Amino acid sequence: MHYVILLSGVETEPGRELFEALRHGGVCVVVVTPGACGEEEEAARARAGWGAEPLAVLLDLEAGAELADLRDRAARAAQVWPSVPVVACRRAAGAAAAGRHAHSLTDATLKRLGFHSVAAGPAQISALLREVEERGTEDGRGGGADAASDFAPASLLLPERLNVERLRAAFEVVASLHFAAGQRGAAAAALAGLAALVPADRWTIYLVADSGALGQPPFEPLAVRGLTPSERAVPEGDWRTLMGDALALAGAESKAARESAASAETVRRKEGGRQTLAVPLVSGERVVGVLEAVREGARARRFPARDASLLSALALPLAAALSNSARVAEAERLSQTDDLTKLHNARYLRQYLVNELKRARRYGSQVTAFFLDLDDFKQVNDSHGHLVGSHVLMEMAGVILSSVRDTDVVSRYGGDEFVVVLPETDLEMGLRVAERVRERISEHGFTGGRGLRLRLTASFGVASFPEHAQSPQQLVARADAAMYEAKASRKNCVRHAAEAAQDA
Repeated sequence: MHYVILLSGVETEPGRELFEALRHGGVCVVVVTPGACGEEEEAARARAGWGAEPLAVLLDLEAGAELADLRDRAARAAQVWPSVPVVACRRAAGAAAAGRHAHSLTDATLKRLGFHSVAAGPAQISALLREVEERGTEDGRGGGADAASDFAPASLLLPERLNVERLRAAFEVVASLHFAAGQRGAAAAALAGLAALVPADRWTIYLVADSGALGQPPFEPLAVRGLTPSERAVPEGDWRTLMGDALALAGAESKAARESAASAETVRRKEGGRQTLAVPLVSGERVVGVLEAVREGARARRFPARDASLLSALALPLAAALSNSARVAEAERLSQTDDLTKLHNARYLRQYLVNELKRARRYGSQVTAFFLDLDDFKQVNDSHGHLVGSHVLMEMAGVILSSVRDTDVVSRYGGDEFVVVLPETDLEMGLRVAERVRERISEHGFTGGRGLRLRLTASFGVASFPEHAQSPQQLVARADAAMYEAKASRKNCVRHAAEAAQDA
């Protein structure tokens, strides 16, 4: 008769259904409380009493379990019983449904946390234990590593028995991610290090977006290193070579890569004349990308399980680096974007003008900016409310954007004030653009989001570098002063900095 170690919860006891299922399966149970001081002693007594290791270490998965707690339990079990598979057993459907987070604990998630197998419920546990007994441990703890199935469970730790050179190379891969600038930099640094660790003809990192209407998540090639022999044979001048390696691989991801993204598992497979290894890049509860390695040719060797295990471990910091760099980029974008209109804000405008005026000095070009302020906008808020006023500002952003070039920069400076920068544009052209925007605004019927037909006008001030200003601050200030001259005269008109200086 076999026995298993059953880990009880910190505050809960294992469910009665699980005890009954194990008893009917002829399996004896030794209950151990995780984190207990005498955990190793209990394990030693069980080994001495039974004369063998347990068949498995079971965790009764209570509803609402936290991921960090589950990861710690799996890691602790692996430390105390290093040669024994760790199995999670879900509770009955009714109990599991009561857990607020139960839906997020997929089998793939649990395996990433360190569990070797997952039973759907107590009724399945006996069959699963028989399967474990028959096949042994195929993940490298027991039998041959390459005898494992095509799905190699991801690990949270580097595999054991790495030689010094590979361990150093793995450390360098992780360390390089801390110094990468942006997603592409992190991806390129990772591929450079991985190529030295595991031989492959081509390495690719794909970003995986949320599934579309058809349920197929879009794959976007982020970085590529190397090419297969057939890809190198593409004729010079072919559209794929003109697009560059990464873009040329759009839509060329392997079936293994798509399966890896769908299952959140590492997949090793032969597809046609290629040996493919696809590793999911998982951050939190979502697959953010896939790392794909390809070997091509009649003599291409299958990627061994030890390489799959190593790459699965390194995929964790890589996924974290990609997710963090995306969050940093998004935070930077939001810090430079106006929440209401989605235009650039004053912070972005200042930095842009610094760079643009440096470029204009270098190449001897001109930069023109105009400042516009809506006339009597307070009446809109007073008569129709601030929600209508906010919607009018959003409409105003659309009117201005549709009246200038794509290369021009439109920013909301504050309140109902906007600044437009026209690179490589002289004063005369800037005045014409400002007049065009003024006419578009005066002709537009603003709805305010409520079907209204509001008529608005704006006053404009135009200034040019280097004619009127020598610095970004001066350029905005001179345009602002000219705008106030337009306000003081008759509103709904355009004035430029030279006129403002004469009037002063």
